[in-house]
Amino acid sequence: MEFCTLFLLISCLSWSLFVLCDSQLQTSQSQVLLQLKKHLEYPKQLELWYDRKTEFCSLPPSANLNITCEFNSVTELNIMGDKPATKVSDFSGFPIPNKTLSQSFSMDSFVTTLSRLSSLKTLSLISLGIWGPLPDKIHRLSSLEYLDLSSNFLFGSIPPKMFTLLKLQTFVLDDNVFNDTVPSWLNSLPNLTTLRMKNNRLKGPFPSSIKGIRTLVDLALSSNEISGNLPDLSSLTNLKLLDLSGNKLGSHLPTLPKGLLMVFLDNNSFMGEIPTQYGQLNQLQHIDVSFNMLTGKPPPELFSLPSLTHLNLASNTLKGSLSDNLNCGRNLEFVDISNNRLMGSLPSCLNSETRDNRVIKFSGNCFSIAGHHQHPESYCRKFKVHVYKSSNGGKGIGVLVGLIVGIAVLIVLVAIGFLIVCRRYCPRVRSEQHLLQKSVPENSTAGLSSEILTNPRHVFESSKSEVQILPSCRSFSLEELKEATNNFDSSAFLGEGSYGKIFKGLLKNGTQVAIRCLPTSKKYSIRNLKLRLDMLAKIRHPHLVCILGHCIEVEQDDNCSINRVFFVLEYIPNGNFRSHLSDNSPGEVLSWPERLAVLICVCKAVHFLHTGVIPGFFHNRLKTNNILINEHRLAKLGDYGLSIISEETGNYGTKGQEPKSWQMTRLDDDVYSFGLILLESMLGPSVPAKTEATLRDELLE
Repeated sequence: MEFCTLFLLISCLSWSLFVLCDSQLQTSQSQVLLQLKKHLEYPKQLELWYDRKTEFCSLPPSANLNITCEFNSVTELNIMGDKPATKVSDFSGFPIPNKTLSQSFSMDSFVTTLSRLSSLKTLSLISLGIWGPLPDKIHRLSSLEYLDLSSNFLFGSIPPKMFTLLKLQTFVLDDNVFNDTVPSWLNSLPNLTTLRMKNNRLKGPFPSSIKGIRTLVDLALSSNEISGNLPDLSSLTNLKLLDLSGNKLGSHLPTLPKGLLMVFLDNNSFMGEIPTQYGQLNQLQHIDVSFNMLTGKPPPELFSLPSLTHLNLASNTLKGSLSDNLNCGRNLEFVDISNNRLMGSLPSCLNSETRDNRVIKFSGNCFSIAGHHQHPESYCRKFKVHVYKSSNGGKGIGVLVGLIVGIAVLIVLVAIGFLIVCRRYCPRVRSEQHLLQKSVPENSTAGLSSEILTNPRHVFESSKSEVQILPSCRSFSLEELKEATNNFDSSAFLGEGSYGKIFKGLLKNGTQVAIRCLPTSKKYSIRNLKLRLDMLAKIRHPHLVCILGHCIEVEQDDNCSINRVFFVLEYIPNGNFRSHLSDNSPGEVLSWPERLAVLICVCKAVHFLHTGVIPGFFHNRLKTNNILINEHRLAKLGDYGLSIISEETGNYGTKGQEPKSWQMTRLDDDVYSFGLILLESMLGPSVPAKTEATLRDELLE
């Protein structure tokens, strides 16, 4: 008896020790959790995480925080914050007060710390204000089965190394700002059941590789900018939810798997008829294909599906008559066929007056029923004839070809007008040649007199009607620029061209700016260079990117030599002209009238640079990627006049060559460059694949 008692006592003690050890984290794991609290800037949800002695695994779970531990390691971490991202539409890659974590937050450091919780199976970090690109090193969490980073401010692309997370089953990135394409490697995740990336800025085509994810149950990519055609999705035999609403998908509706329960394809650009196959989806409960361009008569079998409760076909161009013998499923509760071109009588099963438990919407059609906001039957018949005529024979094609030819001729006329204006004002420019000396001493700015550089009267000779009210130029300190760009962090890098690197910045007053780091010529003194910068910064025109200021970084040596020069420019948010010229470009494609408007803006800007200032600015390196489009679709020319602070100023005149001849050469450079822009605006970005010299030779033939 005593032996049995002793055995039970030892067993209980051993079990207690096992439970105690299992509930206590390793010291390193506790330290990681405290570091995460610091990275997240001490949110109130983590206020119970005091120090390393905190029993993290014993904390009671709540709606905002839950930790699960196994074998002294964290296996589940769920944190719900109070910084939702759903109502922020103007996020541009920089922190927003009271919405995101501060400027000092580093997504890369945060994920580095997080990856030390190597046993994590479930990770949910929602509405915490974390921002920045998602680093590739997230793949180090190789045990992840559930990942939810929704309602934050993550942007850029989804890291390709995540295809190594072979155990991942649920992948949720809703309500972020991802702006690259949907990954094509998602079919490499063999256990994926839920894929949700709603409310981002994802673009490009729908990846056909998704149809190879046979385990997929939920697929939600709504409210993005995904375009192109949808492939046949019938191979997704386990799919229950399909939500692709609010995108730019076109062509015809795809074939769907028979096991689907919920389908959302509304607010796209689908055309053609609703497939008859949709009338065979016997498990379907909810379908919404509203706000598309669907035509034809809806399949009658669709209304009688046994499980269907919600059917929305509104705001399409469906036409014809519905059968008087149309049957509706016994579970059908909501039907919306409004704003189409349907005619005839309304079937009895869709008459809301005889169906108290069913909501029916059918206004905006041509049904022969009194009231209910119906159009006369001629409205729908006229539409039918119009569609037939516009697609009949070659007449529609002839109209389209004529329109394109007309636009092309108009663009050529604009180019000719541009050349005539330039030639007309050339005598005026040549008459001012005494202001441009071939050679001057170092202290008179190498070709530009000090009077020209310091007297603002010369900068605005003929710009009174074009001048734009914009902030005056000022000098910036290097510390201000470092603070605006997070010390020129890679996340602020926008690109690099012949005139140096360019970064995006945010000034203390909330102004978004672009900061260009310029290569400088060693031959200019600080005073000389500053005079040139001031002269360039005084230029103001509605179609020129405004220069807000500059900064000269001086090396602390005996000569006080110039190290770097920065230009602070207004930030233009909508990309460059080249990015709007084809379907393969990242921006929204501009229509022909919009392209013509851009070209006219460029003409005005270049004409002002040639004739509106003294001395004129030539050799402005006109390219489609230097023409920026703002949020109002207005064009602004950038990178103009920068040759006056680069080595190029001295390269155009050789010994014995008159200023007149080299200035005209530089004028011709802009004329030829504008011709290349005209070609590219008509033919797309394939034109720059040829060298400029080759294209010039072809233009002269």
